[in-house]
Amino acid sequence: VCVTDKLEDLANCDLIIESVAEDLATKKELFAALDKVVEPSCILSTNTSTLPVIEMAKVTNRPDKVCGIHFFNPAVLMPLVEVVRPVTASDDTIARANDFVKACAKDAVQVVDRAGFIVNALLFPYLNNAIAMLEAGTASMEDIDVAMKGGCNFPMGPFALLDLVGLDTSMAILDALYAEFKSSNLEPRPMLKKLVGEGKLGRKTKQGFYNY
Repeated sequence: VCVTDKLEDLANCDLIIESVAEDLATKKELFAALDKVVEPSCILSTNTSTLPVIEMAKVTNRPDKVCGIHFFNPAVLMPLVEVVRPVTASDDTIARANDFVKACAKDAVQVVDRAGFIVNALLFPYLNNAIAMLEAGTASMEDIDVAMKGGCNFPMGPFALLDLVGLDTSMAILDALYAEFKSSNLEPRPMLKKLVGEGKLGRKTKQGFYNY
């Protein structure tokens, strides 16, 4: 394993997975730069959880060799990887991405390039609805978490999970889902916006829905 801060050191890579900030402009800038450095055969992939992969492919001269390879946090423990196929990706690119995931001893699932892919498109409406339930006074945050753990056999409740993911990241994912699907239950809830505005982002800031 080598660490570098120079893109030129990646020139001979066969496959690259970017995992920079979940911001489309930042990712597009990196993809455009990498495209100029690496060999034409190199696959450029993104670890984005929500953003459109096609937009990153468009800024390269190799749109057929761009795909998503989305690991879940924490990657060392979570067995699943979403292999995301934009319309431009070739069969060979997706096959090579799948082979890489298998070599990492992970389970690959295939999904087309749409906001949230599989997991987050199903998960975040649930998380957002949990916040709406808390806002409505239906139950306490603690009881909602206990109920979902005990009633659905989930490893953690929605508020503990939101804090683990990061409230800023969660809001960005909901924003992306809402922008694409325009469903009211995807618009970030006021309580989430308030906490993010106060800098209470979850475990990483020691404060979110819970205090740590």
